[in-house]
Parts: sequence; C-alpha cells; structure tokens
Amino acid sequence: MSQKIEISSRTIIFTIVLLLSLKLIWIIHELIFALFFAFIFMSTLKPLVNRIERTGVNRSLAAVTIFLLTLLAIIFMFGTILPPIISESILFIKNLPFLLVETFPFLSDYLSLESAIQFLPNITQNFVRVASGVFSNFIFLISILFFTFYFLLERNFLESFVIKFLDGKQALTIMKVTQKIERRMGAWMRGELVLMTIIGLITYFSLNILGVKYALSLGFIAGMLEIVPIIGPIIAAIPAFLVASSDSFFMGGVIIILYTIIQQLENNLIVPYVMNKAVGIHPVTTLIALSIGGKLGGLLGAILAVPVALLIETVFAELASYNTSRRK
Repeated sequence: MSQKIEISSRTIIFTIVLLLSLKLIWIIHELIFALFFAFIFMSTLKPLVNRIERTGVNRSLAAVTIFLLTLLAIIFMFGTILPPIISESILFIKNLPFLLVETFPFLSDYLSLESAIQFLPNITQNFVRVASGVFSNFIFLISILFFTFYFLLERNFLESFVIKFLDGKQALTIMKVTQKIERRMGAWMRGELVLMTIIGLITYFSLNILGVKYALSLGFIAGMLEIVPIIGPIIAAIPAFLVASSDSFFMGGVIIILYTIIQQLENNLIVPYVMNKAVGIHPVTTLIALSIGGKLGGLLGAILAVPVALLIETVFAELASYNTSRRK
C-alpha cells in the first residue's frame, strides 16, 4: 500500500523563497564580490585615514588624500613595473614547451617542434586575452573603487545601517562583530601586501644573483602567489625549477634549495613578525578554506578563501561567546 506524502504550504513557500534568493545572489554575484573587495580595501586603508583624522584634519580630506595616494601607487605600478614583467612573462610562456623538452628530454616525443609552434600562438593569445579581460572590466573595478571611497568617507557606515533596523542590544553585538572583522581583515591584507613585496624582492634578487633567466617574472609570480597560503609558494617554485633545470639539473636542485630556504625564512621569521597572532588562522582551516574556495571559484575563490574564512571564524567565535555570556 503506497503512503501519501503531504507537503505543507509553509515548506513550499520556504523552498520557493530559498531558490529565488539563490537565484538573486547569482544574478548580483559580481556586486557582492565588488562589495567584499571594497570592504577588504576599506579595512586596509581605514586605520591610515583615522590616524590622519586624529591630527585634526577633516575626515573627508583625509579619505581623499589616502585614496588618491593609493590610486597614484596603483597607476605607477601599472605604468612602470608591470609592462616589463608582462613582456618577460609572454616570452617565458612562448619558450615553455622548449624548456620542458630541455628539462625532460623524454617529452620530446609528445612535444614535437611542430606542435610547439602551433601551441605558441594559442597560449600567447589566451594569456593576452585573460590579461586584457582582467584589466578591461572597468565597471567592476570602478565599482570597487567607488564603494571603497564611500566606505572610507563614512566612519561607521555599517554600524549606522545596523542601528536603523535592530534594537540596541542586537545592534551592539553586530557592531562588535563587524569591528572585529574589519580589524582582522585589514591587518590580514596589510600583512599580505608586505609579505608579497618581501618575498617577491627576495626571490627576484636571489634568482638574479644566480643568473637564472626570467628572474623578474619569477619574482613577481612568487610575490603574487603569496596571497594563496601554503599552496602558492609551491606553485611558484615549479616554473623557476623548469627554467633553471633547462641549463642543468644541478641548477634545478639549487633552485629547490633556494625556494625551501625562502619558505623556511618566511614561515619562521617573516610571517610571525608581519602577520600578527590576532590575524592568524589555523593551517587546517586554511587548507579546508582553500580547497572549498578553489573548487567553487577557481583562482578567485582561492584568493578570497582566507578572508572569507576569517569572516566566518570571527562570526562563529563571537556567537559562541555571546551564547556563553547569555547562559551565565
């Protein structure tokens, strides 16, 4: 005898609302990304604005000053530093099949000269297409800049928003959580920028001293991949090993030792000093976040994995603390 399954109207409504909410999130996912990036950048720059404001300068003037200085730094980087890096990177990508064959001769059966020649235009075009796609999405970039600037102008924009819709006790709790997230997120981003710069420069100068080709590009890759913890430095070592091994396997071994030393220096000296313990996140949590972020959002997901994990960890820690205090 078949059983009759009844579904309440409440369940149907809940399911419809949930599906519509997910659909809406997907439609506005670029806006959500822009707001999240803007929040990270605001958290990074806000302490500087607050410090200038404490000297007696008007907040609007302080925000405009810091924002313009940041824009000038970005323009300088794009105008002077990136062009030679991009040129060298394109050259490296063009020579990649030949580097692979020189390093691993058995690959010559699979990477013939003809296939390599056919491969070069495609990979170069793809590289240029991806690069131009990233830098040509002006609406997305302008949205991030606009939101960042607005958030900097408003001292406590989130707190004001929360107070309008919640009662005093709930508003205070959410404001406390928001401020803690803001502090941790800003400290994480500032630490990452310092870490990326230090590791990039150390790698570049070390490779340059050893006479390794493409030292500028390899140093840039090492610096940029620092934003992806644990996995990033390992990935950065692979192209350096390929380039060095094309000269000799001895040099390839030297590069492995070099990157291992840099990694140990980073883990035992630079990270504890630059990344404050209050910002730190457990390595297991980091690995789980990277796996989930990479699976859901690829490279962008991996980059956002740690700040999202920081946000979630802070919220859950504060909720646990709030529930404990209520029981007492």
